[in-house]
Amino acid sequence: MRFELFVAARYLRAKRRQAVVGVVTTISIAGVAAGVAALIIALAITNGMRRDLQDKLLGASSEVDLMRVAADGIRNWRPLVERLRQVPHVTAASPGLYGQVLVSRGPHAGFALIKGIIPSEELTVSNLLNSIVSGSAKELEPVTAVSAASMPTQGDSLPQPVDAEFPPLVMGKDLADQIGVQVGDSVLITSPQGELTPLGLAPKYQRFRVVGIFHSGFYQYDSAMAFMRLSDAQRLFSEPDLLSVISFKVDDMDRAPEIGTAIEQAAGKGYMTSNWIEQNRPLFRALKEEQVVTFIIIALIVIVAALNILIALTMMVMEKTRDIAVLMSFGVEPSQVRRIFLLQGFLISLIGTILGVALGYLASWAGGHYHFIHLSAEVYSIDTLPFAPRLMDGVIVSAVSIGVSLLATLYPSSSAARILPAEALRYE
Repeated sequence: MRFELFVAARYLRAKRRQAVVGVVTTISIAGVAAGVAALIIALAITNGMRRDLQDKLLGASSEVDLMRVAADGIRNWRPLVERLRQVPHVTAASPGLYGQVLVSRGPHAGFALIKGIIPSEELTVSNLLNSIVSGSAKELEPVTAVSAASMPTQGDSLPQPVDAEFPPLVMGKDLADQIGVQVGDSVLITSPQGELTPLGLAPKYQRFRVVGIFHSGFYQYDSAMAFMRLSDAQRLFSEPDLLSVISFKVDDMDRAPEIGTAIEQAAGKGYMTSNWIEQNRPLFRALKEEQVVTFIIIALIVIVAALNILIALTMMVMEKTRDIAVLMSFGVEPSQVRRIFLLQGFLISLIGTILGVALGYLASWAGGHYHFIHLSAEVYSIDTLPFAPRLMDGVIVSAVSIGVSLLATLYPSSSAARILPAEALRYE
């Protein structure tokens, strides 16, 4: 062990003539540990929020969407979908028809965004149908010609009580709870795209049978999303053989804008694309800014701990003035004295940082494993507080903690190096 490190370690372990010095040193270590742990936990939470939101957004929606520039929808879509599936980096494509409706059962009602889909193709671009907690989405598969002929195609009058003839519907759990329905119940769906009658434009309505309820944990979808067969949606909205969107899965989601441009060019004039990055840029920018602000604010705990280190070392220099003078009279250089107190501050910050890193990662692991902190999904869009600790965050936090602490040791170590042996020992 080098001389300076040996003396620094001995000073740190030695009994104090003034107990307050030892108390301040202990508080300094605890302060560094608390600041480091708080920083790691805070960064794990912001990383977890970003990860969970991104995973849920990408799992519940496609990475690239193709739409018409004009609001007339996509017609003659089958050959277009097949052609666009051949675009490089496109791994899957699914047709869809969106529409806003009112879903009601008795006195309870709620607004929903209906999406008409072909389930086998929708599952290749979205995972919402994989999060069904009650019932099944199997009945959303296209019907055979025989059953299609027997299925009612007009919803211009209130149907009779629920039976197997009603078209199937899958809805989000929060929407189902709001309306008060379970699997097997019937709901009345009212479309604003009504029918022209002698009395004017009347809303079109039809009963559907709830065959599945999904719970993604993302309130935006669970409270306002429902799925039906594409053919049923086209009849409900009086739009035969029409799509509003073609959704795509790509092999590299970070290149979604470039692949979207290639899809636009392959589709031809009159089409435009949007991608998950454009749709969610404000959200992820806000999360990034929140992470930076959180780091700065909680880093103040480390700065306060560094001030405690400064106080502790200053008091130690005052206590050890005679010892320093004796060492210097034996030939110890001022630079060596400076390094002794620099190393002592380094040891304090290192011990506190190690304890803080261990505590921070342990708390983050426990929070992520047991999910004991629950959130209001209506406010935060997710129902549990996520933790996603990263190794790089620990490295950055440790470097900042030790760096700030070393800055705090510069003044007391310089003061110790300026002690004059003759003056310090004059009255000894």
